[in-house]
Amino acid sequence: MTIENISQAKVAGGWHKQYIHTSSTLNCDMRFAIFLPANASESNPVPVLYWLSGLTCTDENFMQKAGAFKKAAELGIAIVAMDTSPRGEDVADDAEAAYDFGLGAGFYLNATQAPWNRHYHMYDYVTKELPSLIEEHFPVSDKKSISGHSMGGHGAITIGLKNQDMYQSISAFSPIASPINCPWGQKALGLYLGDNKEAWLEYDSAELLKKGSKLPILVDQGEADGFLEEQLKPEYLLSSAEQSGADVEVRMQPGYDHSYFFISTFIDEHLEFHAAYLNK
Repeated sequence: MTIENISQAKVAGGWHKQYIHTSSTLNCDMRFAIFLPANASESNPVPVLYWLSGLTCTDENFMQKAGAFKKAAELGIAIVAMDTSPRGEDVADDAEAAYDFGLGAGFYLNATQAPWNRHYHMYDYVTKELPSLIEEHFPVSDKKSISGHSMGGHGAITIGLKNQDMYQSISAFSPIASPINCPWGQKALGLYLGDNKEAWLEYDSAELLKKGSKLPILVDQGEADGFLEEQLKPEYLLSSAEQSGADVEVRMQPGYDHSYFFISTFIDEHLEFHAAYLNK
């Protein structure tokens, strides 16, 4: 698989680089970004944290706003950020170009309904194509963890729970904890997957967590988040963790909202959390 470097900048002693490649999974060109710490080399491959962003985002939001590089460099962890949906002129979008569905809103699932099923296979992209690409082209080990924000928090938890042998740990900021129980999720799952609500359960963090988790999970949620009550609903996650006995820590953070101001405040703690498992 070939990749094309489109930008690079030195940061925290390492490098942030953006690439474009043709995705056979999504049937379009895709962009991703990687931060490689200075200690990464062929003789010293480093573990990777995969970051999944939220609605409307691209590979750039986290990399430019989270302030994660200094701590990642200190810990010797690479970070990979990807786009949030397939892109291109022939990729179907919401009829009214709504922000919560279609372009920029792939929900990290495999769509089964036309026309979405031609391109919207973000689940397979995250779990198969992209990690294969990263491990082929960069000095990284096979140790990986996963994290994300909002829609990406939903993606990180669901993907992590469904692929527990692939990841070392899971974390999330302000995740959509139970998409089957909120407007964002009900819209996306209904259109991408159709009316079969059994299929919806496979992409619901709270439902999957009822089966337990051998992976540790850290969640931070701002108490001043405007989406908290209607869309995010962390109480579903807490209930499932209590039911299954899974190792889940949900930290409610007073005064913090849904923004990257919140993420940048606690990202170092998330990186340290993952490093404890990635560097074992």
